[in-house]
Amino acid sequence: MTDSPVGTRIRTAAVIGVGTIGLGWAALFASAGLTVRINSRRPDAEAHVRKAFELYAASLPGGPADPAGLAARLEFEPDVARAVEGADVVQENAPEDLALKQDLFARIGAAAPAHALLLSSTSTLLPDALGARMADPGRLLVAHPFNPPHIVPLVEIVTGERTDPRAVEETVAFYRGLGKTPVVLRRAVPGFVANRLQSALLRESIHLVREGVVSVAELDEIVTSSIGGRWAAVGPFRAFHLGGGPGGLRHWFEHLGAGLEKSWQGLGNPPVDEETVARILAQAEEAFGGRTYEELAAERDAKQTRVIAAAGTDADAGTDAGPAQRA
Repeated sequence: MTDSPVGTRIRTAAVIGVGTIGLGWAALFASAGLTVRINSRRPDAEAHVRKAFELYAASLPGGPADPAGLAARLEFEPDVARAVEGADVVQENAPEDLALKQDLFARIGAAAPAHALLLSSTSTLLPDALGARMADPGRLLVAHPFNPPHIVPLVEIVTGERTDPRAVEETVAFYRGLGKTPVVLRRAVPGFVANRLQSALLRESIHLVREGVVSVAELDEIVTSSIGGRWAAVGPFRAFHLGGGPGGLRHWFEHLGAGLEKSWQGLGNPPVDEETVARILAQAEEAFGGRTYEELAAERDAKQTRVIAAAGTDADAGTDAGPAQRA
């Protein structure tokens, strides 16, 4: 497997859990030429993964892949200790249950090779807590993807007090080899970064729909027709820097910065009660409830793939994002 984009050292990846995130990782790893060992408690795990590959194969990096060829790289092992034996990478995707993940990583750490990268896809938990029962917690990092992980480039790398710097370097190199954009956070915060940004927008979106300002469908259209495309191209700070004209971000703050805090006070803080949820669900059903998950996911994946390819990255443009942003 000398032609693998992640190099010759990494040959086998163990994927623990095959929900939506685990499936995306499995497809991406297989497309990179790795042997992918699936560990799942699902009795139908093999059929479940193969069916997902039929959907995901069309939107993998480098163009459509052959689902049968991807599936040929799969192995299935229901025992977690046996699943990680000989693995070079372990990507854990179990439910967000701290006790469950602590137990998993205690067993993974005891059974996986000393050189293996031990990575968690958690969106809420921190490495020090996850590795509390491990003999060597310095091997464990959070590597949080943005869904779907086989398409969206971002991987947030979160370290702990005892994290081995070499593990960080090797993890960053691994994801870069897969064409991902690994970003090492300077400091761990609950929710990390991308989900905090997403949560802020979602809160105001719920507020605007709840107050009858727009419908669910109209809100989606507004985002995809404005800030979605803008931020995919340049990100919020660079967008506002350009909004300041030749004077840049400094000029923008001088003219508009004084009103920011006042405008923030007018933002919504909606209750997520039965009435609010019922209103949103009814409008969502009207907007896209007549289509299957597979249809909606295929459309999303095709569009996201085109957007990402068109926008490129700072690295593509030859700019230096700096060690804090793109390690």
